[in-house]
Order: sequence, then structure tokens, then C-alpha cells
Amino acid sequence: MFALFTPAPRHSEAPALSPARDLDLRALVGTAAWARLPAAVQRRFGLAHADVSYHGQMELRCSRIGHVYAALTRPWGGPLTHLHTTALPATVHVSHNGRGGVVWERCFHANTDTGQRTERTVRSTKELDADGGLLERTDGGLAMSLDVLEEDGALVFRSRRFWWVLGRLRIPVPTLLAPGTCRVAHTDLGAGQFRFTLSMVHPLWGETFHQSGVFTDPVVDERTD
Repeated sequence: MFALFTPAPRHSEAPALSPARDLDLRALVGTAAWARLPAAVQRRFGLAHADVSYHGQMELRCSRIGHVYAALTRPWGGPLTHLHTTALPATVHVSHNGRGGVVWERCFHANTDTGQRTERTVRSTKELDADGGLLERTDGGLAMSLDVLEEDGALVFRSRRFWWVLGRLRIPVPTLLAPGTCRVAHTDLGAGQFRFTLSMVHPLWGETFHQSGVFTDPVVDERTD
């Protein structure tokens, strides 16, 4: 879900915040809502799905206030970027961490001012929280509690609260200090493609970040062609 432009540290070996239960998004969404999702989305987010890599391009934009948040969170591997760009090549690797969580590793293939090709990678982990809800956290310690739901055939993640995570200690981030409510939508386009859309909207500053991209799934579901 997070799109970072800071190099990813190695994943922490600290104990997980939640019990080692497999992440079952179907249970969190609900049976009826899950059934309304396309078969391809159910497969991509289903219980114990196979590890996979997706390739695509991203469009990124950021407000002036967003630039401030991007700078402030960078030392902690913040899930924010100040860049404005289109058609940025990106690869997303999805794998299991062996403790019930799902790791989303994002690699952005960017060009520097000198024309050299660079790759920047960061990871976040979706896992069950101690209360049975969904938590997503970066290696740098930023995390957010998420609601997960179905909207018009898309799988949607919406933040409820942001946290600083230090081992088993969690410090809540006040709403006005957070970059805004985060909404991520995964929309199947058929023929093995899907759209990822992220927006962050602050109660005072409006939209601080917007990201969108189309990715290709190596598996094409016949029912979605």
C-alpha cells in the first residue's frame, strides 16, 4: 500500500506486534462483500496466495504541505514522496513473512538528474493486529490501523489511526499531525491488469498526496477477460 522513495532497511527481526495468525482479508471484509469482488482480486488478496511480482507505471503528485510531511517522515522510512512524475516504472513484490503477515516490497525505477538509472525500494507489512483488525507497518516504524471493505467491485483500505511503532510499544499520532486519511483502492481492469490508487486527505490541508498506477498480473483469470 505505501509508496516510499527512501531506501528500505532490512526487515526488523523484532517480535511481531500481533499473534502469528494468517492474514485473512476475506474474514475482515465479510463473506457477502468478498463475493462481490472479481475473481482476480480474490486471488491476489486471498488467504495464503502465492508470492508474486507485478510490473507497471505510477503517477505521483504531492501538495506543498505534503512536501513537509515527506521531509519529516523520511528519517523513519515514511510512506511519502515529494515527487511529481508520470509514467514512472515500478515493480511490486508480494510475499509472506512466515509469521502470518504479507510483505509488499516496492521498487521504483527512477532516473537521476545526471540521467543515471537508480532503484529505490521500501517494504511494508500487512498483518493482523492484536485486536483482530488490520495493521500495516513500514520497516522504519510508521504504521496505520486500516479498515478493509468492498466498494463498487474494488478492494479498499482506509486508515483509522496512525502510529509510531517501537517494538511492542505503539505511540498514537494525533490526527492533525498525520498526513491525512489514507485511502487505497485496488481495482481490477480485466485481462490481467489492475489499477492501484492512493490518496491522503488532511482535515485542514485537503489532499496531500495522490498516487495512481496500472500494473500487470502474470496470471490472467479467464473469468475477468
